[in-house]
Amino acid sequence: MLVLVAPGQGSQTPGFLTEWLELPGAADRVAAWSDAIGLDLAHYGTKADADAIRDTAVAQPLLVAAGLLSASALGDVNPGAVAGHSVGEITAAALSGVLDDAAALSLVRKRGLAMADAAAITETGMAALLGGDPEVTVPHLEKLGLTPANINGGGQIVAAGTLDQLAALEADKPEGVRRVVPLKVAGAFHTRHMGPAVDTLAEAAEALTPADPKVAYVSNKDGKAVASGAEVLERLVGQVANPVRWDLCMETFNELGVTALLELCPGGTLTGLAKRALPGVKTLALKTPADLDAARELIAEHAA
Repeated sequence: MLVLVAPGQGSQTPGFLTEWLELPGAADRVAAWSDAIGLDLAHYGTKADADAIRDTAVAQPLLVAAGLLSASALGDVNPGAVAGHSVGEITAAALSGVLDDAAALSLVRKRGLAMADAAAITETGMAALLGGDPEVTVPHLEKLGLTPANINGGGQIVAAGTLDQLAALEADKPEGVRRVVPLKVAGAFHTRHMGPAVDTLAEAAEALTPADPKVAYVSNKDGKAVASGAEVLERLVGQVANPVRWDLCMETFNELGVTALLELCPGGTLTGLAKRALPGVKTLALKTPADLDAARELIAEHAA
């Protein structure tokens, strides 16, 4: 059984879309998406520097576009399940048929702008904690006023809060934590600081007509497979201000009997977590079109 997964913010790097745009029809498709949402995706995916693509309003639509483009390059895929980390859930919603590509990109553009506006209210950020025991780490973060915004499994938790709170964390690490690594994001996503974005996204969602997912859609709110398109959309709205439980998603993958995990462009982060948390599950990250042949072999072996 194959699960397709889409990465979240922080996985983008300068120029990562360049080789994908050389595939037949890719540049035209991305140009049409760019016109529809008022953002030059090709420019940001090929020529912009790290600071430019760190902007939340840019990074989010860029990641969804990259995920959809790399998925289409695979050809016919019949996964047993789909999931996404943070903004990657919008990619997963499109892959499962809940939203079409146009609706997904429209929603993520509004999401990115709303979260950028929310992030501008207070200087906030996120940092990954490597190592440690969640039962020790989570209470320690809460003591410092931080939120465990991503509980990723594989020994990784991401803390989010104000810059002062993150500085206090660096000076006072939880027992067992080896390193605190600042992330290339522009705010404390999946925390109360994103509250203003929820209302904006809820209004945007009212204009959409979701379909029920055609394959199992594993939600990172609680790791549950959601069968209703309306509920998927409701969860997409609420998740901007609530923690991502990727650890629970991976537990569900295990329960579903997943034997292979394929991470869409720009892959790497989620396959790394799976290698630690899902021993025996084959993993592959789509980083460039050079990975497509290996991905198709994986699909042929593990997709239904």
